[in-house]
Amino acid sequence: MATWSKASLIVAAIFLISLSSASVAHGGSRSRRFVRSDDYDEPCMKMRLYFHDILYDYSNSTSNSTSAVVASPAALLKAMNTSIFGTMAVFNGPMTEGRALPPSLEEAAVRAQGLYFYDKKQTPADAWFAFSVVFNSTAHRGTLNLMGEDFISEKTRDISVVGGTGDFFMSRGVATLQGDAIEGFKYFRLQVDIKLYECYV
Repeated sequence: MATWSKASLIVAAIFLISLSSASVAHGGSRSRRFVRSDDYDEPCMKMRLYFHDILYDYSNSTSNSTSAVVASPAALLKAMNTSIFGTMAVFNGPMTEGRALPPSLEEAAVRAQGLYFYDKKQTPADAWFAFSVVFNSTAHRGTLNLMGEDFISEKTRDISVVGGTGDFFMSRGVATLQGDAIEGFKYFRLQVDIKLYECYV
């Protein structure tokens, strides 16, 4: 039987340490187990949140705004006689369990951070979302990453939950968006129903 050299033992020890470090990095422990739902009516986790977006438009206070337009191709818009195709907004807005805005917009326990842009020339213009739901409370810590097309003319729209970190390490599922309130181009609220079908618990 061959004996292991000191170098081989050191390499093996480093490998084992890196595995345990990876477990700590995603906020889990080695006792967590993977759960996958084979019944799409019974997700392994679900939650309902409300996303609030207050667009900065030069007339309202910057301290009250949660999003801002960062790209608006004016020449293209004028040529096409439309107002929002190609417009992109970046947001960092609160998400709440109820419909009411939180008392402090900056200190919400759950936030949506990302972007959306209007990618349809016709009206109503559809939007494409890519954002992280960031949890920072005693109940949950970590992120869920969502992305997909928001077909605004539809009552409900599904986008993908493509991954997660922390308490939601490698989670996958679907988020159903539904308009809940709108005030022109200054404010809108979305109901976001998240169903996860792949979870580590």
